[in-house]
Amino acid sequence: MQLKVDNISKTIRKKKILDSISMNLYGGKVYVIYGPNGCGKTMLFRALSGLMSLDSGTVTLDDHILRKDFSVLPSLGIVLENVNLYANLTGFQNLEYLAELKGLIGKEEIKKAILRVGLDPEDSRIYKKYSLGMKQRLAIAQAIMESPDIIMLDEPTNALDRDGVARIRELILEEKKRGALILIATHNDEDVRILADGIFEMESGKIKDYKDDAGGIAGFLHDNAIEEPVYPLNQS
Repeated sequence: MQLKVDNISKTIRKKKILDSISMNLYGGKVYVIYGPNGCGKTMLFRALSGLMSLDSGTVTLDDHILRKDFSVLPSLGIVLENVNLYANLTGFQNLEYLAELKGLIGKEEIKKAILRVGLDPEDSRIYKKYSLGMKQRLAIAQAIMESPDIIMLDEPTNALDRDGVARIRELILEEKKRGALILIATHNDEDVRILADGIFEMESGKIKDYKDDAGGIAGFLHDNAIEEPVYPLNQS
């Protein structure tokens, strides 16, 4: 599986948020998008998934052109910033509702996805009672529950405690082993060190640099002096 990004650009309100970006991405790999807030990481995910139109350039999945042959990527799990599910449904009920939209999975697959992120599928609490960490775990569960070919995760370890961070990293590596193409946006150096097969450094809507070897990734971490994450004590 190959996702080819060819010279894509997007301008919103006279500001160029994506500027001539090209990438070649493959299944069974984890790619990290690294850059400061506002550099365009979330907009890039929207563009690659088909959730946003482009001014120019193409995104091609195995010779099929996005927004021409299909409107959005056909097998995609995605977590973008500020995920909000139904406040008065339980975690299981939320995922059950979303699963019904495609009809690809049943109750057992939903339960398995919830367990994989460290939540209880039998938990009777409704979503609005969840902590930030629980909401983050549930968002990731919805992204992986249908075993999609492509997974995009915006700051996947955000708001998680140490157990949650370790569990989500393990899950990402399991999905990579399954053959999924995985894109994550993160500022966490350990996410980069443990997960990345390649790093795209993004700045002002452009890809500034790309590293895909152990030495290059180690050099990137050293040069950027990314600080150790601070884990919350009261979230899960």
